[in-house]
This record gives sequence, C-alpha cells and structure tokens, in this order.
Amino acid sequence: MNVSTTTGLICTPPENRQNPSLLSLVIPMYNEKDGLDVLFGAIEALRIHLGVSIEVVCIDDGSADGTFEALTQRQEPYIRAFRLSRNFGKEVALSAGLDMCKGDVVVPIDADLQEPPDTIPRMLEEWRKGHDVVFAIRRTREHDTKAKRLSAGLFYKFFNMISESKIPENAGDFRMMDRAVVDVIRSMPERNRFMKGLLSWPGFSTASVYFDRPERHTGDSKWKPLGLVKLAIDGLTSFSIVPLRVASICGAAVSTMAFFFALYVVAKHLLVGDPVQGYASMITVIAFLGGMQLMALGVLGEYVGRIYIESKRRPLYIISQVHEKAER
Repeated sequence: MNVSTTTGLICTPPENRQNPSLLSLVIPMYNEKDGLDVLFGAIEALRIHLGVSIEVVCIDDGSADGTFEALTQRQEPYIRAFRLSRNFGKEVALSAGLDMCKGDVVVPIDADLQEPPDTIPRMLEEWRKGHDVVFAIRRTREHDTKAKRLSAGLFYKFFNMISESKIPENAGDFRMMDRAVVDVIRSMPERNRFMKGLLSWPGFSTASVYFDRPERHTGDSKWKPLGLVKLAIDGLTSFSIVPLRVASICGAAVSTMAFFFALYVVAKHLLVGDPVQGYASMITVIAFLGGMQLMALGVLGEYVGRIYIESKRRPLYIISQVHEKAER
C-alpha cells in the first residue's frame, strides 16, 4: 500500500513474495546501436531462465547513431522504447525509466553488459526472502585505472562520512528494487539528481550480491573525467550540508587566529617597540585569507545555484517519441 500524507509517504512492500507478475529492466542508452544484438541476446537468455514476464524500458538519451530507430525495428515484444528530445544525461534518463516502468520489481542496468544480467536471478532470490533492495556489488575494479580506483574509493568513503544516506562501496545503479521503493524514488521532486544517493535514500530492507564485472562488449565509456567530477560534486552537495559547515568553521578559525595575532602584534609594538611585520608576511596573509573567502563563496555558490535550478521547476526531461508493443 502506497499512501501520500502531508509530511511523508506510507509505503508497505508485500510480505508474501513468489514470482513477480512483471520484472522491469530499465536501460538508459546513449549511442548504443552497435551493441543491441548482444544486449538483447543476454536479456532473452535471462527471460527464458527466469520464466517470468519482463519488460525492457529503454530510454534513448538523445543518441546520434540511430539507437532509437534500431530499437523500433527489433522484434522482441517486451521492448518499450522512449526517446528524449535531447541528451539530458544518464541520471535524468534513469529517472525517466523509473517513471515509465510498470514492474513489481525493477532493475536499472547499463547497456554495455558490464553489469551482467545473469546476476539478476540471485537478486530475485534475495527479494523473495523479503529484502526490498538488493545491491549488486562488484568484487573488484580490476578493469579500471589506478587513478579511477583511487578516486572512486576516496569518493565513497568521503560521501559516506558526511552524508546520512550511505552508499555501499563499489555499488552502482545496478540493483533490484521493490515497487514500493521505486514509488518513493519517483516522488522525489529534485532536479539535481545523484541517482546512487537517491536510490539508497529510502532505506527499507537491503541485501547484497556480488559479481565480477566484465569488460565492455563494445564501444567506450560515455563518462569523461570532468563529467565524473561534476557527478561527484552533485552527489556531495545534494546529500550533505557539511561543506557549508566546513567553510563556516574554517572562517571562524581563521578569524579567531587573526584576532589573537593582531593582539600579539599590538602588544609587541607597545611593549618592545618592534616595527610592524614586513611586506612578505602581509602579502602571504592576504593571499591566504583571499583564498579562504573565494573557497567559501564557491561552496555557497554551489548550493545557491542548486536552489535557483530547483526554483524554476522546469520539467526534468522531455520524451519526444514512444515505441511499445501491445503485448509482452
């Protein structure tokens, strides 16, 4: 039962679980035309193995290689394809997929098969045991560069240290969620979306399964270093105000030190007659304080910018084309 109140939601996942009446796979896509045959071959094998009804919700995030057209030509009856009017980014495309899916259980998954569909039967077993969210966690990141492994590890540790919503390390968007959890996520209105945090925020009963991540079967990752940095900043500022508090604490600490240093300089000048400190020390202090102020303004600007974006209330995404068959 899902009921909205003035201050929250009442969401009660089912207690008795056998096979879901419908399993939804949500797949954001951007220029994935060349890999569709391999992807749907793996999905068809999964469907036969599970023996449950499935739908595959494909969100074409403004692809330029004909991905949506290729989806409309496929014969699989369970494909539901939606084309966004432009490239909105993976986080928004995933949100659109969660809005469009109809399943009792939902699994976001990437189109490159680095999150293998054969992990899903183990996730379904955990769901049947009563777990509402089943994380799929990579055993290793051996296919990533050392720099990416280090930066990812530091991000997860820092995020979990400052945020009330914890993210399991090495867990991406790939997880199984009960419909009750998906309904909670769909009710969240924010425009700046860090999906790893949003997917973990509702809580509920959780479990984990582990998998070995294979290499991409085709193409390259769409994530660029600057995009990952932006995503990290979005995550930190969307789920914690600690950066604002750190800026305030640093400002208070520097001001306190400056006050006592001023007392020391005045006292020394009056008692000893020592001349005022020289040019080099003054420039150093000014540069340090200027840097602290700019850093604090930058952190404040990040939050103000997010308030500005949220206040405009623009649509999160625009779907320009829909293709789905009547039966699955």
